[in-house]
Amino acid sequence: MTLGVVMLVHNRFERAAEMVRLWADAGCPVVVHVDSNVEAQVYDGFVKTLDDLPDVRFSKRYRCEWGTWAMVAATQDAVALLLEDFAEATHVYLASGACLPLRPVAELCTYLDRHPDTDFIESATTADVPWTVGGLDRERFTLRFPFPWKKRRLLFDRFVRLQQAVGFKRRIPEGLVPHMGSQWWCLTRQTLEAILGDPRRGLYDRYFKRVWIPDESYFQTLVRLHARRIESRSLTLSKFDFQGKPHIFFDDHRELLSRTNCFVARKIWPQASLLYRSFPRAPDPALAAAEPRTGSVDRLFSHAVDRRTLGRPGLYMQSRFPTQNRQNGFAAAPYAVLHGLDAVIPDFKTWLTRQTGATVHGRLFGKDRAHFADDSTIYRGALSDSARLRDYNPQMFLTNLIWNARDTHHCFQFGPEDHQKITTTLADDTMASIWVISGAWSVALYQSGWSASDIRTEAARLQRIEDKFLQTLRSSHARARINIMTLADFVEAPMEVLQAIIDDIAGHRGTALTDVPQMVDLTGLPSFLQDLKNQGMHPFLTGDITTQQVDQTPKSRRRKPYIVSGK
Repeated sequence: MTLGVVMLVHNRFERAAEMVRLWADAGCPVVVHVDSNVEAQVYDGFVKTLDDLPDVRFSKRYRCEWGTWAMVAATQDAVALLLEDFAEATHVYLASGACLPLRPVAELCTYLDRHPDTDFIESATTADVPWTVGGLDRERFTLRFPFPWKKRRLLFDRFVRLQQAVGFKRRIPEGLVPHMGSQWWCLTRQTLEAILGDPRRGLYDRYFKRVWIPDESYFQTLVRLHARRIESRSLTLSKFDFQGKPHIFFDDHRELLSRTNCFVARKIWPQASLLYRSFPRAPDPALAAAEPRTGSVDRLFSHAVDRRTLGRPGLYMQSRFPTQNRQNGFAAAPYAVLHGLDAVIPDFKTWLTRQTGATVHGRLFGKDRAHFADDSTIYRGALSDSARLRDYNPQMFLTNLIWNARDTHHCFQFGPEDHQKITTTLADDTMASIWVISGAWSVALYQSGWSASDIRTEAARLQRIEDKFLQTLRSSHARARINIMTLADFVEAPMEVLQAIIDDIAGHRGTALTDVPQMVDLTGLPSFLQDLKNQGMHPFLTGDITTQQVDQTPKSRRRKPYIVSGK
């Protein structure tokens, strides 16, 4: 196979020229698009520096404003030129001048050779992911956006509000289901030829010309009509902050990037000389077949976003001055909320009771009834297990339960399947200790035996509910002791997490684990999650779960004690 590269360039031409040579030296034909905003003298100099490369072409230039159709038009013309001039190209990789290959290009070509009919492009419906920033998700496909957001922001906002006020909605072309995802993809020749040669292309192009940020939705939508097999992920590592702006990788990210095994990273700081010297790394037969892993990067940047948006306790500064909430706690005694543990450990309630001596309830806020620790219909203080009575005032239900048995430490299970009206109370209560394994709902769906296509809607519903709960926990008003981890984080070190929960509940009475609980067999879960992505539903709350992690997860009780620490 032969990999062709389309590169979009608008500045930093010295680095862009380095990247063009890197791809070309690896045997990849390259077509470069240079923004027409670039002065002719600069453009001519850039072209001249690459004159000696026979397999490099320059496509028709467009003036590319962020979020406008010109980005797609530039990509279309560049792809068409590459397919016409280089008949041997079987795949096309879309990159930018700020992209840096982390692994040898030969390893990327070998990887694509193992997946000859697969299109690698992040493609998910707006209902399944909370990626959109700025309040426009579905509306970006039903309103018109004739004004550039960056340069004419006032006109952009007023025109959007006018359309919303009059109830204007564009008609989506029949047969199209709008999808979104990363701009950076790798598609097969067959798929690109089908997209560019589609008899209805004129209709689709006219429609997407008035879509907001079409470069993140045009190919992501049309690939669903023409691809034979889609892997809903990008082979380019790119991260975005809470404002939707791309994170920039610097020299001190070298070790982090080397651990990801990703093929390409974006966006690299032009002065990051150490990165440009270190990557792409030297060929290593032991790593040649390694699958890309973004879990460590996801966790690091997630913590960075939390630090940026929430600050640090006790830190006062002019840009973030906290408002103190002076309530002493909603409940009369400490209690623990365990979110997702019972999905991974079937007998978790019995096991935790034996380990801590606490009163461990089931789903207190289950849709059917309140599942008390002793499974009775009436609990201490004449509390009924009736869901209707409980949901009349769930806050007072929890208050009464803990008050009437405040001589013991209460724990209860919680999840996105339960009644959610209590979530704000839990987050604001200083007496609450909340342990969350996000994405644990996927385990029950995986065990159901249904295919990903059959349960995609249910998975998206549970993820939306859980994501809203996590947003509540991460609110600046939340005062509970909150511990959030993805399912991938838990699978990677389950015993450490369980030991921490026991220490939190039992306090000084907590001891090292001597009884390892039996966990659910997660052998096929990574494939199930990838199938969900391929169906257009992105299970981002589960984290990056790999087959290696699942294989190392304890599935049965061990005879010898598992000592986590010297406590």
